[in-house]
Amino acid sequence: MSISPFVLGIDGGGTKTVAWLAPRTEGEILGRGHAGPGNPRAAGFDLALANIDAAIAAAFADANLPRTEAAAACFGLAGAGWATEQQQIAAWASSRGIARRVQVTGDAEPILAAASPDNVGVVLICGTGSLAWGRNAAGETARCGGWGYLLGDEGSGYAIALAGLRAAVRAADGRGPRTDLLPAFLRQLNAGSPDELVARVYGSEMTRERLAGLASVVFDYRSTDAAAGQIIAAAARDLAELVATVVRQLELPPTAYTLALAGGVLLHQLNYQEQVFCELVLRFDNVWTRPDRWIDVKEPVRGAVALARSLCA
Repeated sequence: MSISPFVLGIDGGGTKTVAWLAPRTEGEILGRGHAGPGNPRAAGFDLALANIDAAIAAAFADANLPRTEAAAACFGLAGAGWATEQQQIAAWASSRGIARRVQVTGDAEPILAAASPDNVGVVLICGTGSLAWGRNAAGETARCGGWGYLLGDEGSGYAIALAGLRAAVRAADGRGPRTDLLPAFLRQLNAGSPDELVARVYGSEMTRERLAGLASVVFDYRSTDAAAGQIIAAAARDLAELVATVVRQLELPPTAYTLALAGGVLLHQLNYQEQVFCELVLRFDNVWTRPDRWIDVKEPVRGAVALARSLCA
């Protein structure tokens, strides 16, 4: 039986799924496909798998190729960081004939593969949620955070937005200091009074992702409002602690590892990146300096393709 000349890399998150079709060895991407959310925890397994399948079909269509079984596929999916989810998705992929060899990971491993040729270092993800994950040269891995919005996600867009809204309603009550966040949230949510915030925030249309998007209000006032500045400072400390914990667990040298950054909050709020960096310097007693390998990863699917190719080696 001949081996397919193609591999697939899939990146699935809470809002979209991206699939790339590529040659089995080095070469340009042949086709790109997009679909809805591919996070099985957030979207549900049935919808997430349907979207993943649709993105793969779109990648073959974009390449003007008939859909066939690939030599290998790597699925890097938010919400699939644990063995039970990975086994379920791998079984589905095999049953669908997507690829002869299948690897299912959480969303962090492809990000590191995209940033680090030797696949060693730490990933810091900060979007709707937050997570730090790493691998050392011995192949040992560690993670910190990623517990979801109820148990964790410190430093994330969701956590920042929620802290800002809480500061606003405390100000409305008179039990907290005045803050410009209150009128700012009222404008952003088209609320005529603080009482209307309840209907806006608890309404069925207020998804976790949309609420996390309200973090932009806090960022807008970070330099002019004391409450906003304190919230962002605390969030930066939380993210730095995630990274520092993984570095300690893996015994990585503090000045010689790749730090891969991903997630909409970190990639779009560059001042926030700087604040996290400053907190890392403090945690490593000013020994930790910005490495050349402080890398923004805007296309994690590129790392999924690299991991799929490694399955063929």
